[in-house]
Parts: sequence; C-alpha cells; structure tokens
Amino acid sequence: MEKKFVRVRSSKDIAVFTSLIVTGVILMLFFANVGANIGGFFLILIGMLFGLLYKSEYKENETGAKFLKSEYYFQQEMVESLLSAVSSKPESIDLSQEGKGKTLKLDIYFSKDTGKAYMQLYKYVPHVYEPYSKIYEYDTAKIANLIK
Repeated sequence: MEKKFVRVRSSKDIAVFTSLIVTGVILMLFFANVGANIGGFFLILIGMLFGLLYKSEYKENETGAKFLKSEYYFQQEMVESLLSAVSSKPESIDLSQEGKGKTLKLDIYFSKDTGKAYMQLYKYVPHVYEPYSKIYEYDTAKIANLIK
C-alpha cells in the first residue's frame, strides 16, 4: 500500500486563529476609540487568513494518524549514500551536509503518538521534486537524531 499524507489543521492552529478572532471581536465591541477598532479589524482579518491557509500537521489517509514533517535538502553527490541510508540505516544520515544543495530532498513524517516515522527521498527535476525512493517505515526512536 502506498502511503499518502494530506495537510490538516492541528489543534494548536485552531486555538491560535480562534484566539486572534476572539481578541479582535473583543477589541471592536468593548473599546470605542478608532485605534482599537482598526486593530480589532486587522486581528480578525489575520485570524481568518490564518484559519483558511495554515495547516501544520499531516494526516495519513489509511489510518487517520497525524504526523509532523521534517524536510532536509542535500546536494546531488550524496544520492548513493542517502539511498542506502534511507533504505537500511537512517541513523547514519550525515546532517552536516544538509543545506549545501537543493537537488535532493528527504521528507520525514513522524508521530510521537504512534511511534512510527516514514522517510522518502525526492530528486529535483525542473520545477518539481519527484519521488526517487519508495517510502520506508521506521520507529521514531531509531531516527531520533533526524527529527526537528
């Protein structure tokens, strides 16, 4: 079965945009000066935009479990070492080489609740990252050094 992850809102996201909207409404209702009304209006606007656009968690389609995501970027010369590390020994990935190139992308979806993590390597072809490896499943304890 192929794992699919979809972006969803976390409870933290919902709490933040709700509190922004509520604070804006309170400012507009209980304070009569123009500055409070303008500030309240902008808080409501920011809260609504945040609620519509921002999603910080990923949901796995089959089980419904929620995951967080870490992304790492590497240069092309590391393709062989990354492929072997992702497939068998993920703890051997050298993060000191991360950020020196943008040709390879390593996505890690992890959940501390389920104790599972999924890794996949992507290769950049013009304008998009294409999957370069299959998705591998590991325990989060095994890849603890890769989780931000």
